[in-house]
Amino acid sequence: MGIRVIAGTAKGRQLKLVPGDTTRPIMDRVKESLFNIIGRDIIDAQFLDLFAGTGSVGIEALSRGAAHATFVDLEKRAIQTVKENLVLTKFTPRATITHADAFIFLEQGPKLSYNFIYIAPPQYKDLWLRCLQQLDERPAWLHPELEVIVQIDPAEEQPLNLTRLEVVDQRRYGNTLLLFLHPKVRTDAESLEE
Repeated sequence: MGIRVIAGTAKGRQLKLVPGDTTRPIMDRVKESLFNIIGRDIIDAQFLDLFAGTGSVGIEALSRGAAHATFVDLEKRAIQTVKENLVLTKFTPRATITHADAFIFLEQGPKLSYNFIYIAPPQYKDLWLRCLQQLDERPAWLHPELEVIVQIDPAEEQPLNLTRLEVVDQRRYGNTLLLFLHPKVRTDAESLEE
């Protein structure tokens, strides 16, 4: 199955897949729906693609007008594929590629004020839940304009026990579930208690 850029300045460009079966590329119709939901908010945005895999989602963000995308993956072959796909789409100048464990990356705190954090880890290991808990425990990551998007199999869904983040929308496309989370709006009294 090939993957491509759906819209924007690199529309139609075919992307390389990561060799082996360690990644699960997002289906075109899910990616298209995701960016239809995001809409014009992607323009000039800072986008973080955790567990980047092929880089397809971050590259789609760049193609549609994001100012910058950061790609994080621990798998060497994924990092090489992201580099090659950025060259193919000519987005290398607007990208940062980080070969790192996503949890260590989150632990270090944000280097940029991201508008979107996209989390699509290997399935059935509760890694998405760990990421959300880690973000929830680190207010430095959370600002009012942040949107966190999680891509999981619907079978992975479970109740969330989060203090600072809340699910504001979810969409199911066959065997893919997208969760959209925002930082909770805090009252002045709650802010003073921290």
